[in-house]
Amino acid sequence: MTDSKNNLLHRTHPAAIRHRILTGVRALAMGALLGTLPIAATADSGEIRLPELGDSTSGIVSHTQEKELGQMILRMFRSQVRTSNDALIQQYIEGVISELAEYSPLEDKEIHLVVVNNKTMNAFAAPGGVMGVHTGLFLFAKSEDQFASVIAHELAHLSQRHYARSKEEQRNSRIPTIAGMLGALVLAATAGGEAGIAAMSATQAAALDNQLRFSRKNEQEADRVGIETLAKSGRDPKAAGEMFEQMLKATRYYQRPPEFLLTHPVTESRIADAKLRAQRMEAAPPSNSLDYHLMRARVRLATESTPQQAVKRFSAELNGVNDNEDAARYGLALAQVATGKPDSALDTLQPLLDKNPSKPTYILARADIDLAREDYKSATQRLQQALNHNPGDHALIMGLANAHFKAGNYLATERLLSKYSRTRKDDSQVWYLLAETHGLAGDIVGVHEARAEYYILNGVFDKALQHLRHGIRMSKDNYQIHAILQQRLKDVLKMQEKLEEL
Repeated sequence: MTDSKNNLLHRTHPAAIRHRILTGVRALAMGALLGTLPIAATADSGEIRLPELGDSTSGIVSHTQEKELGQMILRMFRSQVRTSNDALIQQYIEGVISELAEYSPLEDKEIHLVVVNNKTMNAFAAPGGVMGVHTGLFLFAKSEDQFASVIAHELAHLSQRHYARSKEEQRNSRIPTIAGMLGALVLAATAGGEAGIAAMSATQAAALDNQLRFSRKNEQEADRVGIETLAKSGRDPKAAGEMFEQMLKATRYYQRPPEFLLTHPVTESRIADAKLRAQRMEAAPPSNSLDYHLMRARVRLATESTPQQAVKRFSAELNGVNDNEDAARYGLALAQVATGKPDSALDTLQPLLDKNPSKPTYILARADIDLAREDYKSATQRLQQALNHNPGDHALIMGLANAHFKAGNYLATERLLSKYSRTRKDDSQVWYLLAETHGLAGDIVGVHEARAEYYILNGVFDKALQHLRHGIRMSKDNYQIHAILQQRLKDVLKMQEKLEEL
């Protein structure tokens, strides 16, 4: 489902918009190299012309403006980058963010998360409460506290409104635009991929990376606020310094440093400051979160060259040295399912089920075994029972929807996702699967509505408009749906107008 979704998105993305994004990003890169970074391109230049965060007359940007900019960045970012559709990982990161946000100085605790399917170590924060996390962060962070220290640092940038403040402080200088920020994020997220934008020279990429850098003062403030947030949440404040050390060590083994280091340079003195700050705070025992290690196993499985290679690696760990034995066993079971050996997978997974039979992560793995055996009835019953005990669990809902879909229970999938789309309306994967289900269930108007929402979230507005117009034409006999689609058409036209102004 993940590959088909991403292929569909990139196949149908308008070439004109893609060309304008690439043109603008390359122009920004060359401008940065020459020291002549443009504030905004003229309308007839063919370059992206994005609004700035603020100027000398308006002063610091408002929260409303930041949110609008954040949503713009999020949609355009999704249109260019392969994102992760792993519901368990998405839910886990959302949980960590939500927990830390409660202890941060953030006024608005709502964070819009995008999980980037990339093995590079990176995380970023953008105006309007947008946060991105590369799956590669799991590969570098050895513990949940270390992982959380990066999230807390990015929350600190958001809470202190460093983007807006840097604009205000540098109002009379040549400063990066949103286009530069977007370009840098896309470059980092497509590093090593096949996207044309990633084929730019390393020098150009480094120049764009600078668009995301904060001042030394901002970084020091984010370190302080982030470590305080970490400590208030009951986590080990020493983890921040440990994570910085992990990053610094990584530079010795890679030709190009982790993306995070390019935008958040780490020095020995910064590590020492983080350690000293942590020593002044109340000590907390390091966490040994099982859930973190389980998510880490999922990421490690996805980054192996083949499922067979993953089986070898997890088998060796299970029988030798590992960070967490249960996670090694869990990873092995998933790898065995991926190699088409569900019986072996069940043998491997059973000790975990015996130990904790009600853990949703294990139940989802058990359901994957059922699906591999084409025992759809057992899979759906197992997941429905788990969902009854864990109402609202995102991973279980998506797991159950996927099981119903594979079983051909399209009406059941439709009922589940139609309800869920009203509460998780910003999740493109929900809309994607709902559109597929509507089509197989024979609800053509529903197909157009769900497709439109999917394309809206991914910044492909011309495709969204096509589907909305088809839906409006076909729903004339249903006043309520007709009115909803007409309003969404107006909404998208406004979004497209803003995009055309860029």
